[in-house]
Amino acid sequence: MAKSIFDKISDRTGGIKKSATWYRNAVSSLADKITARKLMNQGRILQRPSGGRLNLFFYDPKTKDRLPYYDTFPLVLPLEAIKGGFMGINFHYVSPMIRFRMLNQLQRFATNNKFDSTTKLDVSYQRVSGLERVKPTIKKYLYSHVRSGFLRIDSQDAPTAVYLPVQQFRKRSASYVYGQSRGI
Repeated sequence: MAKSIFDKISDRTGGIKKSATWYRNAVSSLADKITARKLMNQGRILQRPSGGRLNLFFYDPKTKDRLPYYDTFPLVLPLEAIKGGFMGINFHYVSPMIRFRMLNQLQRFATNNKFDSTTKLDVSYQRVSGLERVKPTIKKYLYSHVRSGFLRIDSQDAPTAVYLPVQQFRKRSASYVYGQSRGI
């Protein structure tokens, strides 16, 4: 089986945590090869989002006609169940550098210090709602509007995932959305 984008970046680190700049540069070097479809074809697809981990999936919002903009390929850390779906942090609503900082803030909720496939983030709306920059990223998702399975992103791949240029905003550009999120 061909190596995934996450495996390629991990191979470059030699298993050592690197700086935000290092991850950003490593992902940028592969950016032309990264697409939402390619990521979804790399396995670990689940029927429901994996709690405590980042998840990528295709989504078609119920209220898209009323929304000023929306992401059809969200990168979400689920927070809690809601009727017919779940609420979560969609990292795509902030710039990649802020995503990385948010991920670092959220690591205080890790279930262990391994930061591997056994590590989860023990989060809820109450635990994260007061963190810097989180409020504009909290969104609700209905299972009836999910258009794919969920690609589970394990903890060791999360720093790479937050830099992947795979957000798919409709009605507005990513830079516009980032600007709006800074203003909240």
